[in-house]
Amino acid sequence: MLGNEPSFDKIGGVDYLAKLTTLALSIVNVNEYGKIVYDLALRRYLIKIGEKIVTNAYSSTLADLAITQIETAESQLYDLGSRGTLSKGFTKLQTSIEESWTSISSAIKNKNSINGISSGLLDIDSKLGGFKNSDLIILAGRPSMGKTALGVNLAINACKYFLTQKNTKDNVVPSVGFFSLEMSSQQISTRILSIESEINSSALFNGKIGEQDIDKLKTVQDEIQKWNFFIDDAPAISISAIRSRARRLKRTHNLAILFIDYLQLIKIDSRGSQYNRVQEISEITQSLKALAKELNIPVIALSQLSRAVEQRSDKKPLLSDLRESGSIEQDADIVMLIYRDEYYLSRSEPDLGTPEHMEWKARQNKCYNTAEIIVAKHRNGPVGTVNLHYDNRYSKFGNIIM
Repeated sequence: MLGNEPSFDKIGGVDYLAKLTTLALSIVNVNEYGKIVYDLALRRYLIKIGEKIVTNAYSSTLADLAITQIETAESQLYDLGSRGTLSKGFTKLQTSIEESWTSISSAIKNKNSINGISSGLLDIDSKLGGFKNSDLIILAGRPSMGKTALGVNLAINACKYFLTQKNTKDNVVPSVGFFSLEMSSQQISTRILSIESEINSSALFNGKIGEQDIDKLKTVQDEIQKWNFFIDDAPAISISAIRSRARRLKRTHNLAILFIDYLQLIKIDSRGSQYNRVQEISEITQSLKALAKELNIPVIALSQLSRAVEQRSDKKPLLSDLRESGSIEQDADIVMLIYRDEYYLSRSEPDLGTPEHMEWKARQNKCYNTAEIIVAKHRNGPVGTVNLHYDNRYSKFGNIIM
């Protein structure tokens, strides 16, 4: 039947088939042959990526920034490299048990029950046991609750924690990465100076400080020089760019924890109009969780809460208040909701001299300079509420001293 095919003679005919029968390979070296086939397949993918890079570079318009194309290409190449070298596939149970036992032993030896990166806040560390590698942590709240402030405080505390670690890799202090999609790096830096110097942030922004404050700032600046803190303030950055830049920071500066402010400002690569925002957020959270696992670091992403909170008499947030919440709740290992009763009370003061005002005043005194951190989801531990001290003058969070 093959002899009747027009293409049969083109491939060599009967003589070629006879030759093939003499070239049968032994199964002894089957693993090596498999590696060769796999390597050639990777080369084919590499050629396709290269061709696509060239095509896009020639055909793109001025609206398509070159840096965006570079980051997309870098992400594709890194993904291809992950297929060839980093992806480990199945792991034998005994190997995973050994790794788990190492982690458990470390927790047993640690007097403070911290088996991760310390938050610098005792009650949060007690509840979470530190921020664990490969975890996606969501920190959510309504505007003016202090999401960014808490994120910056946690990043500062991570920097300080890394300086205390003696067994740093190759004596290189691990670094903290902070993607600020809303505020500029200068604004974040000014907040850090305010937190560390305890100088009113508005005074710093307006330059209304005295000589004594300048001396405090110089001292703080000297301490900050020891940190490995990197801020990326690119607006409307895409998820592929975040992955690409985080990988680069991991390679070059030993990235150990990543903060993103905030989730809803991240873009995805163009997928057409068939994608709604819920699907986009789903892709973003899945990508962030994958990034946390790939780089083996905690990723802390700030998130907005929906306006449904404002429609209720009880403004305390719930897990269901997460905007586009389905995927966020599903993909996150930990969800923390920030709430400050003081903020809402200050906007609903009853008439002076009334019983309602006396009740309001008592409640105001109780929650003065206090923030509640509601651990609404904790995949590997307890949920519950943690109270923190919050000084609005410096946007500074701290432990409540009893």
